[in-house]
Amino acid sequence: MWNRSRFRMPSGAEIVSQRGDEFRIDVTVPLDEDGYLGRQCPECSMSFRMNGEDYKALPDELQLWCVYRGHYNEHSEFMTAQQRDRVLRAAGDLGMQMVSQALGDAFRGMSTGGSSRSGLSVSYKEKPFYPRPLPDIDEERLARVRSCTGCQVRYSIFDEHRFCPVCGRLPAASVAHDALQAEAARLDALNAVAGEAKAVLREQGVFTRSWVDTVENVVGIVETLASSVFEVAVSDAADRLRGKGNIFQRLDDTADLFVAAGYGDLRGVLGSQTWQRLNETWAVRHTFTHNDGIVDEKYLRKVPADTARLGQRLVISEIDCRRALEDTTSLCTALAELTV
Repeated sequence: MWNRSRFRMPSGAEIVSQRGDEFRIDVTVPLDEDGYLGRQCPECSMSFRMNGEDYKALPDELQLWCVYRGHYNEHSEFMTAQQRDRVLRAAGDLGMQMVSQALGDAFRGMSTGGSSRSGLSVSYKEKPFYPRPLPDIDEERLARVRSCTGCQVRYSIFDEHRFCPVCGRLPAASVAHDALQAEAARLDALNAVAGEAKAVLREQGVFTRSWVDTVENVVGIVETLASSVFEVAVSDAADRLRGKGNIFQRLDDTADLFVAAGYGDLRGVLGSQTWQRLNETWAVRHTFTHNDGIVDEKYLRKVPADTARLGQRLVISEIDCRRALEDTTSLCTALAELTV
């Protein structure tokens, strides 16, 4: 039986129980300056952070979700690489002491001095062991705090995500608003580029391409959200959608679909001016996606007030993108609240 009292543990590590040859060690993991704890998915290796107080209040049998991939496993499997190094340091030093204690016990009471007929002698001196300090944790700091609308757990991410670490898949409305905020952040980042680098990017069309991408992306964001809201709210959604193709890419058809299912009219909720601007944005997106921005008769029917002529190429600006994001945010809010 091991003499547990003879083992020295570093600050931050403690032997809390022993059963035969098995030890249970508690190793503290310090929180960062913001009070957050690092977590790392064992499958994709991507990291996120969770509020320490919220984490401590969760059940001991907690299982976590990877916020990016949706992998689901015991919370202990989500240790970061630095946290694992800290635990292994404590376990390794305990193992060295166990070896030292075993050797001391084996040699204790043996006569090891003097000479023998073979000319060999064995001596062993047990020396006190001083454990090394546990390594510090120095991981990426959080950039923005998020709070799950379901469980209220606070956490921070470092990439696009689809899951709460505690309750799983995020509501479609949360995903949509995150995506719109990401588009706005991309525009802000381009504005922050200065000097010669900005001139080079502009000359190569990076700004225009980014603005076009934003307009194309907002349509996809609304399509995903509207589809999710409708399928959850309408019991016979599959029958109503059969044969209608990508109906959620078409604004007026989407509004009519909800009205036919007994819900309010999005056009009335948002107002005629906002709805007209949204239709113009959707027309711009269609023209760039399917015709490289070249004006055709379909575009002119949708946007009769535009001064562009048939065969010309549309010009898009940052102002157009900002307006499209603002209007689309209002549309997503209305969609999320329409069936509540």
